[in-house]
Amino acid sequence: MKIIDKIICHNLGKRYNRDWIFRNLQTEFLRDTSCAILGHNGSGKSTLIQILAGSMVQSDGEIVYEDEGHQIGQEHIYKYISYSAPYLELIEEFSFAEAVIFQSRFKGFINGLTSEDIIEKSGLKNQSGKQIKYFSSGMKQRVKLTLSILSDTPILFLDEPSSNLDKSGIEWYQGLIDEYRKDRIVFVCSNQQIHEYEFCTRILNIEDYKKR
Repeated sequence: MKIIDKIICHNLGKRYNRDWIFRNLQTEFLRDTSCAILGHNGSGKSTLIQILAGSMVQSDGEIVYEDEGHQIGQEHIYKYISYSAPYLELIEEFSFAEAVIFQSRFKGFINGLTSEDIIEKSGLKNQSGKQIKYFSSGMKQRVKLTLSILSDTPILFLDEPSSNLDKSGIEWYQGLIDEYRKDRIVFVCSNQQIHEYEFCTRILNIEDYKKR
């Protein structure tokens, strides 16, 4: 796995027109730390992690990514991340097995896991040959979480990870993230659903950065 030791936010802010979504976010996130980003719907949680993931540009401030003292440009950070969110689409013409193989061509899997291992750990082995377009919403969420959590990346973004999961799915997610969060920086965006982030060692409430 590539290593990211630290993410530093210097007075980070984002606005749309004249309205600040958040501003003056001054903090850092360290390796082997899991952080829950909390706030109500529309508060800016997803905006923040999209900026941290390099898929959106901040309006103010700077982000520094450090790997053993060396800085990595924000435009290159996509190589170091994996991401799961309800608004991200899967290629539904693929079967689950094909999606796993496709993913492996861009990013390898953590701890040398094989494609067969990935399918086994998803709990969807019996459905691996079925096209994803025929999956239920809960099954699609399992696919997203499996591909993101088990990718060999030092930064992991999980936006509302229990979305569409039933009780057994939530328990599966909790077990998977507990097993594979070591040595990574993990971000979990949640609408106060404690089962999504109870493993997190740090809480960041986006509401605290509205009017600074």
